[in-house]
Amino acid sequence: MRKSRIPVWVLVSFRRLGMNESRLLDNYPTLTATDLANAWAYATAFSNEIEIAIGENDED
Repeated sequence: MRKSRIPVWVLVSFRRLGMNESRLLDNYPTLTATDLANAWAYATAFSNEIEIAIGENDED
């Protein structure tokens, strides 16, 4: 089983900035399209958690 250390909130942030999936996959070559689909599903299921993480990291 592969594991990735890219937080879902980071992917969501880039997506909100207009980065499409193709570009995300180019910038993160360890990710697959399935990984992104899983990330979006996680972000939807845990949207409050994602918003908190984005907010905490925007302050830095």
